Amino acid sequence: MPRVSGLYAVILAAGDSTRMGTDKALLPWPPVAPGSSPTGQTFLSAAIRALVPFGEKVIVVAGRNETAIAPVVYANGASLASNPEPDRGQFSSLQVGLQQVLNDGRDAAMVTLVDRPPVKADTLKALCSAFTEAPSSVWAVVPEYNGKHGHPFLLAREMIEAFLKAPSGANAQDVEHQNLQHIAYVAVDDPLVTFNVDTPEQYAALSR
Repeated sequence: MPRVSGLYAVILAAGDSTRMGTDKALLPWPPVAPGSSPTGQTFLSAAIRALVPFGEKVIVVAGRNETAIAPVVYANGASLASNPEPDRGQFSSLQVGLQQVLNDGRDAAMVTLVDRPPVKADTLKALCSAFTEAPSSVWAVVPEYNGKHGHPFLLAREMIEAFLKAPSGANAQDVEHQNLQHIAYVAVDDPLVTFNVDTPEQYAALSR
């Protein structure tokens, strides 16, 4: 029987971007090639705009960069959640975002990272369709490109609760491995689901 859920989108953006040297959330998107004019968009604003059509609400999880990214979040119609302990790492931001989903009375989430270029709209449609049509035994839908798993992934309430109940020191991969029988991997023709940007060199490669 198809799943019917209130779907929120969650963007994890609380990292310090130490390897990049500047907040990745605010990097221009698309990258500005020589001789081109900037569009005024950033990784964060582009991610929000890509996800808005697919969820009731977009939540951006911030850390020490909350003041810097808040104007972008609100200007693009998203909501802000603050990770009070960003030094605990990305998994703690995931838990903050997912807890907000449950607090708002919703039971499904699409999760992505701010350092991922926005994927194709067709990719998001395919993932949402797979999630909606999945049986109740499937708690998560994860995109796969050339054998690599990526983002965004979709979570039902059962997997959200598994992430929230994970012990201190756990990570998303731990929870995934413990629940493999409840995860559906969906092959997509979109290399951006596995592409992340951590360094200036990786960002420069996108413009090429």
